[in-house]
Amino acid sequence: MKYGISLIIGIIIAIYLAVDAPKHNKRPWLWAILGFFFGPIPLGIYLIQTGRKVIGWIMLVVVGLFYIFLIFIVVIAAVLLSSGNF
Repeated sequence: MKYGISLIIGIIIAIYLAVDAPKHNKRPWLWAILGFFFGPIPLGIYLIQTGRKVIGWIMLVVVGLFYIFLIFIVVIAAVLLSSGNF
């Protein structure tokens, strides 16, 4: 289920980028592939490049903070598991 939602989000981002890219003289297949494999990061970069800077920067900051939080949780879990306190 978890991977299904991720797959659906990747497909939605890829379709949006493929449809919107030609309007801004960008390569639709390149942006669609990047959007499918890397998700919201290329979408944020694309929005910044096409003049929608505020929403693009907000997206990049939120995704960056989420990834930092996720790495922090994994490191804490690894430390707890290795020390035997978990």
